Amino acid sequence: MDRRALADKIFRGTCCFVLFFIAASASFSGYYHKWHFREPGVFAGANSDNGPKTRFGIADMLDGAAARPFVYRQLTPAIANWLDSVTPKRIQVALWVRLGMYRLDSPLVFDPAYAYRYTIVYIVTFLFAWLAVIAMYLVCRSLEMPPATQIFAPVVMILLIPYFLSVGGYFYDYPELAFLALAVWMGMKFDWWWMLPLVALATWNKESFLLVTLTLYPILRSRHSRMSALVGTGLLASTCAAVYLAIKSRFSQNLGGALIVQWRAQLDFLSHPLRLIRMEITYGITTFRAFSILPLALLAWIVWRGWRLLPQEIRRHGQIAAAINIPLFFLFCMPGETRDFSMLYIVFMSLLAVTFTDGTKELSPSTRVGSARTIIDPA
Repeated sequence: MDRRALADKIFRGTCCFVLFFIAASASFSGYYHKWHFREPGVFAGANSDNGPKTRFGIADMLDGAAARPFVYRQLTPAIANWLDSVTPKRIQVALWVRLGMYRLDSPLVFDPAYAYRYTIVYIVTFLFAWLAVIAMYLVCRSLEMPPATQIFAPVVMILLIPYFLSVGGYFYDYPELAFLALAVWMGMKFDWWWMLPLVALATWNKESFLLVTLTLYPILRSRHSRMSALVGTGLLASTCAAVYLAIKSRFSQNLGGALIVQWRAQLDFLSHPLRLIRMEITYGITTFRAFSILPLALLAWIVWRGWRLLPQEIRRHGQIAAAINIPLFFLFCMPGETRDFSMLYIVFMSLLAVTFTDGTKELSPSTRVGSARTIIDPA
């Protein structure tokens, strides 16, 4: 590579890095001003059907006192608590002042017991939002999308996240998106054992990642034999199960349960069609909720237009994810809470990407440059 080509590559990479930072900043701001971290005194339930809930507020999460299953999502609180234990107080105060945390409209920012830990949660959540954009870009590159689409699709996806955080939104949603994208990318680029630390951290962030590992089989199968892909999927799921059981044991005395049954509430919600035209505030603008007629119609259009253009392993990944996610949504999730379809995030981002292309040909992973793929049918 000559000097000019290297300079051009560095320039483009720097521009993408900055663009992804700006997009992540906008997305995080949209989420934070919509939901904050569910702390009392700020979150008033304006966008929620069930009003404020303190059983999963940030203070309870940091103290390990939140109700199950919310308390299981401990990755970010654990980072904040650890940094609080090892950082001298004078550095905590200096960081708090330098970052201007006193400008945030949250009472916990001024509570000495939580100020620094709240700051860490704020920073870590944003960094995961930024990482999520980068990881989705890597997925698009691995799928050999056109160069402009590789950049545009992840930016659009991260900007849509505050809309998907409808009826509810939490600090662990951005890490979940980042881990989902990284898992898909690593599955396409690396041997499955490199993913073991990733899925362990992802389960520490949110226990449902155990189910996500099952959807990775078609992606692993695209690079490995059937037996190797099955073994890899099984060991990834076992790693998640071990982490989940450890966390569940740690918080077994907390109120609540491992699951919240919602199917009766779902039936009641769906029996009133007018609830599918409700509005909420996102980015400061009142607009339709993501789980409403117009956005759902647009989603159906995107799926209809782009599904056949997706690579085979992404389609099969999406089919498994839908077979798991949709029934679980109606059984255990809050009605209209679109974020609970998160297992389908990367499939949706891929659909956006192929929709932005000219649609003249199917994106075939079997032709990727440098691919180790030797198996055509990932059955």
